[in-house]
Amino acid sequence: MKRRWFLASTTAVALATIGLTTACGGDESAGGDEAGGGVLTMATSADYPPYEFVETAGGTEEIVGFDVDIARHIAEELGYELEITNIDFNGLIPALQAGRADFVMAGMTPTEERLQNVDFSEIYYDAKQTIVFPSGGDIATPADLEGKTVGVQLGSIQEGLAEDLAAETPGMELSPLNRINEIVQELKSGRIDAAIIEDTVAAGFLANNPDLEAIEIPEEGPVGSAVAFPKDSELTSEFNRVLADMESSGLMEELIVKWFGDEAE
Repeated sequence: MKRRWFLASTTAVALATIGLTTACGGDESAGGDEAGGGVLTMATSADYPPYEFVETAGGTEEIVGFDVDIARHIAEELGYELEITNIDFNGLIPALQAGRADFVMAGMTPTEERLQNVDFSEIYYDAKQTIVFPSGGDIATPADLEGKTVGVQLGSIQEGLAEDLAAETPGMELSPLNRINEIVQELKSGRIDAAIIEDTVAAGFLANNPDLEAIEIPEEGPVGSAVAFPKDSELTSEFNRVLADMESSGLMEELIVKWFGDEAE
């Protein structure tokens, strides 16, 4: 499946709540007010491979992934240390609003609703949405979700997409959950009939669960992932500058291939 990535300008506004932390140093937060020095706090929901997920090795846990590599590079270029806070997706924007994070990276799409509350960077990656279901589930189009219970992640763009589909699909019911792995478990246990998950994230679960399959949902509405910031954060322009440098130098392409494979080109 082809993947597209680009830097397309978006403008925005503020949001946020936070939870537990896996970090790489420092004790002062930038707060979006300084150009370098101190610590940048990134809030994410580390259940969204390959964007961000928890890797366990040698008895320790570390949050890794595509977004994490981008964030670490940007923090280094701007002269900050990076601290990563892991919370549920629907708590990310409240975390920004509460001042407990300097920015959010979580494969987040700058929807109109979010743009009312946070500022976004330019889009750095574009993916597609899929319906995941048990093999033989006889789902060929979104219309086949009629009468089915569909799992979605709370606060995600997939939840909004599912709500739109449910409004025009008789008998379709939503089952919102906090974590993607919870959705997959509900699907495998038969407690839900299908789930709407981004294709790059779904790919990992499909590889490990041959009893599941997926179809692509035709694109409608906003797409792409961007970095979210509190309203009027000075970090927005700084991140955009480094993102543009990553594009022109080829580093972004290297990271896309690293985390999504050759089909991401």
